[in-house]
Amino acid sequence: MEPYMRFVVQEHFATHHHFDFRLEMEGAARSWAVPKGLPERKGERRLAIQVEDHEVDYMGFEGEIPEGMYGAGKVVIWDEGEYKLLKRDKKEIKVDLDGKKLKGAYVLLKFPKGGENAWIVIKQC
Repeated sequence: MEPYMRFVVQEHFATHHHFDFRLEMEGAARSWAVPKGLPERKGERRLAIQVEDHEVDYMGFEGEIPEGMYGAGKVVIWDEGEYKLLKRDKKEIKVDLDGKKLKGAYVLLKFPKGGENAWIVIKQC
């Protein structure tokens, strides 16, 4: 397993307001769009759509993506910190987040009926 790595949650005021959850993994920022934001209470679950990986440097981005460009709109860092990878396979990623707002175990589970990019993120504790 990897040592502590960085994570970020960027609030994205694009055509459809959502939150981008990014985990630094293997030199990239693995990314999910979470329409309603990450759950903050134990047992809560939210839909998370896996999107293309981003450059790790993008995890620190805050600012305005200009109209006409992919993802146009304002981006702000909602939370950031470190995480420890607890489990990872094709259908499950479990992490322990230590952010300014988000703390504790979260699991991303592949959602079998939602298409190849659909996941569910659950706050475990």
